[in-house]
Amino acid sequence: MNDSVTKIVLTGGPCAGKTTALARIVEHFSGMGYYVLTVPEAATLFSQSGIDFLTANKPLFVESERQLMEFQLEMEDRLERIAAHSGQPALIVCDRGTMDIRAYMRQEMWDSLLQSIGKTAVELRDARYAAVIHLSTAAKGAEKFYTLGNNAARSESPEQARAIDDRLMTVWTGHPHLRVIGNDCGFDEKINRVLTEIAHVLGVPQPIEIERKYLVERTGAIPNSNVSEIRQTYLLPVDGQERRLRMRGENGHSVYFLTTKIRLAADRNYEHECQISESRYLELLREANPEKRTVVKHRTCFLWQDQYFELDEFVEPKLDHLVLEIEDAEDEAAVRFPPFLRVIKDVTGDEAYYNSNIAKK
Repeated sequence: MNDSVTKIVLTGGPCAGKTTALARIVEHFSGMGYYVLTVPEAATLFSQSGIDFLTANKPLFVESERQLMEFQLEMEDRLERIAAHSGQPALIVCDRGTMDIRAYMRQEMWDSLLQSIGKTAVELRDARYAAVIHLSTAAKGAEKFYTLGNNAARSESPEQARAIDDRLMTVWTGHPHLRVIGNDCGFDEKINRVLTEIAHVLGVPQPIEIERKYLVERTGAIPNSNVSEIRQTYLLPVDGQERRLRMRGENGHSVYFLTTKIRLAADRNYEHECQISESRYLELLREANPEKRTVVKHRTCFLWQDQYFELDEFVEPKLDHLVLEIEDAEDEAAVRFPPFLRVIKDVTGDEAYYNSNIAKK
């Protein structure tokens, strides 16, 4: 991804408010000096062309999905090339992304599709987008506003809409910057939250990360989760700013990030993160801080009641308990803890559990 271009996904179930959100995004960030491009929903374009994704003809379905994926990739890549020549910071907003296709396919079909296009799930989910913003369908908590009148290609009942919404959250689970925006507020506030999340990603005017952290133990299986390995290496600081490298991988495939972090308060940070190439990652490893070891952890990402959780098992150094992180929760009352975890202790703001301190030799 070009450093001057930020690409994000806007997804969610039917009647979630994406159309309104897209219009507001273009208006808001264009006014802030960004060159804003939007990638239209590829599946809708195909449906409007006469392609039936509900066909019982399996070969036709498989080929339609493969062409849809390649069309999606081509649209995104071409717009990214255009944006890179705009001479200004650019924002590309994708009305659904590559993993949305996965929500409508069985596993064996998905595996075959990945093989045919020469891509991995990690590449399609984590490596292409700086953030994924999921807007919950109005059929979840705002049923009286659920309507399909603004999209002739849609025909889902509220029950079907909720099921699709759940599948979409599941296929994106594991992305390092997945945010779910529900219907626990008015519609205007829902759209404002979208703008706030994008501003956070862009670093304008100043991203504030509110993070709560707990020591927990598992009491049961975690449904619909994604597990990845994270290797976090701290670099020598520059101008007092903490810098860290992160390699995040699963099934032998990895993506790489460089993060610069300034702590504002115990639970509030200014943070800028960018994706980098493997070669740049290996180059920056030479700047590793000799006073800190590389932190290795297994991260389980999951959604529970429309809230995104990250559960870390520290492998190196080994910790006695699992660490649960929840971002954008103002206080514990805002956290809906799942029944398969038991909270041992709230360690929000406890410096002993900062990753940078855990890394100390």
